[in-house]
Amino acid sequence: MILSDLELKKYVEKYKMIEPFEDTRLVKLDKKISWGCSSYGYDFRLSDEFLVPKKNYQIILDPKNFDIKKFKKVKLKEYTIPANNFVLARSLEYFRIPRDILVVVFGKSTYARCGLVVNVTPLEPEWEGYVTISIINPLSHKIKIYANEGIAQAVFLKAEKLCKISYKDKQGKYQAQRDITVAK
Repeated sequence: MILSDLELKKYVEKYKMIEPFEDTRLVKLDKKISWGCSSYGYDFRLSDEFLVPKKNYQIILDPKNFDIKKFKKVKLKEYTIPANNFVLARSLEYFRIPRDILVVVFGKSTYARCGLVVNVTPLEPEWEGYVTISIINPLSHKIKIYANEGIAQAVFLKAEKLCKISYKDKQGKYQAQRDITVAK
């Protein structure tokens, strides 16, 4: 079952599931990409911290041996992703997922219509932390992204039965991440 806006608000109150939480249905400000509670989900924001590849086009990224020295951390209000490149970022909101919830995340259509790919893996039951986001520009032109504005929509799926082993139970390696977290 997908949580409605009213059910989501109850979970947020009970578990502090999203902090900060904007319960106004999709905040829309002039020239801002919306965020907040929707009918069946929550549009979360991009923080102002980005992990960007250094200017070495010979970088080989290895998920088994991720070399953080090939990246630099920047703090900006907006960032322009070069053509055929990507950036790692994190959500502005901190999430605490209850044991009976699984969260799937989709990029916002505003960015999708510009060709941008927003990739986030599912947020598993009892995972918590800031969401690390891979933002990919597969096109031959640059795409601009904006901090403190909507980047993706989280959809909350409620299980009929509790899972046997949660992310917390298995002591997942990305538990309680406080920063942009690279592959471990």
